[in-house]
Amino acid sequence: MEGVASSVMKKFIGFTLIELLVSISIIGILVTIALSAYSTINKKTHDTKRKSDIEQVRSALEMYRADNKFYPTGGCTGASCTNVAVSTLSSDLLSYMTTIPSDPKASQSYWYRATDLVSGNYYGYCLSAQLEQTDPTDLCTPNTGYNWGTKNP
Repeated sequence: MEGVASSVMKKFIGFTLIELLVSISIIGILVTIALSAYSTINKKTHDTKRKSDIEQVRSALEMYRADNKFYPTGGCTGASCTNVAVSTLSSDLLSYMTTIPSDPKASQSYWYRATDLVSGNYYGYCLSAQLEQTDPTDLCTPNTGYNWGTKNP
């Protein structure tokens, strides 16, 4: 009789299909939540870096203006002024910062546009970046699709 009881007990050892499916579903839900949280944190980190980079460029521009009394042209000729990547200002700004920062995403750039032309010199600018999350503190967006920026004045 003992042999029959032990063979019957062996059939019931383990998990049922429903228990396995419930466990797999719970693990799947937890992984989805973790990936979503990671994605949000990653976007916030990129946006924080972008704002910090723009602030560094802004500081360099202000030091440039303190020395030269106006801002760099950034490729502007007279009243016609286009948006240029901040990296094109390297010859003007490298004496004020060691490296020109670049966007965390290689496919994006920071943009600069000189403004407020008076007697051949520019007395204002607009710097912009494309944030991954919306931000209500937009001051200028010189490039289409870019949603955050800073300017002077």
